[in-house]
Formats: sequence, C-alpha cells, structure tokens
Amino acid sequence: MIMDVASVELPVDERLRIQKNRLTPEHTTGEEKRISIVTGTHGDELEGQYVCYELNRIIRENRQNLKGIVDIYPALNPLGIDSISRGIPMFDLDMNRIFPGSDKGPMAEHLAYHVVEDLKGSDLCIDIHASNIFLMEIPQVRINENTAETLVPYAKKLNVDLIWIHAAATVLESTLAHSLNSVGVPTLVVEMGVGMRITKKYCAQLLTGIFHLMKDLGVWDGDIFGEVKEPIISQDHKVGFLNAEASGVFVPAVAHGAIVREGEHIGDIISPLTGEVLSRVEACVSGKVFTIREYPVVYEGSLLARILEGVEA
Repeated sequence: MIMDVASVELPVDERLRIQKNRLTPEHTTGEEKRISIVTGTHGDELEGQYVCYELNRIIRENRQNLKGIVDIYPALNPLGIDSISRGIPMFDLDMNRIFPGSDKGPMAEHLAYHVVEDLKGSDLCIDIHASNIFLMEIPQVRINENTAETLVPYAKKLNVDLIWIHAAATVLESTLAHSLNSVGVPTLVVEMGVGMRITKKYCAQLLTGIFHLMKDLGVWDGDIFGEVKEPIISQDHKVGFLNAEASGVFVPAVAHGAIVREGEHIGDIISPLTGEVLSRVEACVSGKVFTIREYPVVYEGSLLARILEGVEA
C-alpha cells in the first residue's frame, strides 16, 4: 500500500510528497514486527534505490512468506533525487542535518518531523546511504560507540564487510539515525558504493543481510539465498587515512578492497601538463583498503583512501 508520510504544497500547483510502501502479510494479527528501510536522504546517493526495488519485487513475488510489516521509504528527499542534488534544492540544505525537525518549523523541518513520527514504533530501521561521487566504499555499518551494545548484534547479521564503531564525539545529533536511536528505534546506518551510481553486487549483498534480519525478527519465513559473512569490527583508532600531498590527478595502483602492507605503493598523483608524478602515495599502515578515491581530480588534502589496520585477508 502506497502511503503519504508527509506532504507540502509547492509553487505552480505542485506538491512535495514523501511516500512509503507498506507491505503486510495476507492475514494480520496486530502483533506483527515491523522493519523500516529508509533511503534517498541525499539525492545523489542511488544505491538504496535499487535495494528498495529488489526488496519490493522479492516480497511481492513471495508474499506468502511475509509474516510482519515491511515499510519501504525510497525517497526521503524526492526533490534531491529528481534534480540529482545531494541536499534539498532551493534551500541548499542537507536533510540529514535537520532531524528530528519540528511540526511548526520551516518546510524542511516540518517534513523531517513527520518522517521521524512515522518511523516511530519500528522494531528496526535500516538507513541506507551511498558514498559521495568522490569515494567508493565497501558495504559497512557505522555505529556510534554509545549505541554499539544494542546495534552491533543487528549489524553482524546484515552481511556487510565492516562494522565501524566511531567515537561519540563525531556524532551529529541532527541525523535521522541519532534521532531514531534516541527514541528507542534501533537504527543501522549503511554506507556502500559510490554516489550517482548503482553497484549491483553490493546491493545484492545487503539484500541478503536484510532478509536474514527479517527472518530473525520473524518478519520473513521464506528461503534466503546466500550466507551472512563475518564482518570486521573496528574502532576509530584502527583506521589509517591517506590524504593528497599535492593537487593533480590520482591514479590508483591497487583495487578497492585490496590487502596492502605499510609502505606499499597505493597510487600516484600525476600532472597531465608536465608528465610528472607529483606525489607517490604509499600505505600508512598494513590492512584492507576499504575506501578509495573514485573521482580522479584531487587537491592538496583530499581524501584518497582509508585502510583498516591489521586486516590480513
């Protein structure tokens, strides 16, 4: 069932609608568990669009196996998706910086408020993000250390490569995940792929994890194809960052997800004008390259890669 979550009038007889698709069992008891899948907060992050499509398709074709409620919110920022804008167009505003919003606030805060209100009561929420257009990320769940005890058991079943537990000092209280976790809705933030693209391999990997979680919650009792991999669990201090020491064009020498040794050649920053290598980029630690620069043009200080220290395979 397609339902409006929030709706406001726009100029020229148009209306902005945030919608969800509620999928329910053929026979309900009123005691069903509810899982919510949220994406499209940033209009340039499209990996979640394919996940929503596949989730809808699989459930629709196997409706007899649905035993709980699945709410799918494919576009929290529909104007951003329509215009390929990261933020809310016209306002130049990052939607993930205005939660929990206010019913009496400006348009964006009004929408954010109603999104949070609608998500309340979920037994679990999965907030799917892609990276930006500059960086490629392996499938990962990012968790605030203050909520790690509650969220890590869920995250382990989501079939991601990495669970990154970060320091509380880095948490933005204005994000959707923080707002929902604060009101008792366990919310996992997934990051994967790259902006403005769909990485079908990563989407399929995450879908396997979502169905495993649904089965664990009693929302799904059908067959699931694929096993859940054992994720790497890391704290902030185990991540090495590589930043550009010169401006130019970055040409990587290793694949995304590669295992590297400290001092190993990661890539070069080159000058098309002079034909010189401006900077040789070497691994700062030994481990797994879980983030790598996708967009080649860089400036001094640009992030080139992140390496998860201590991973050997």
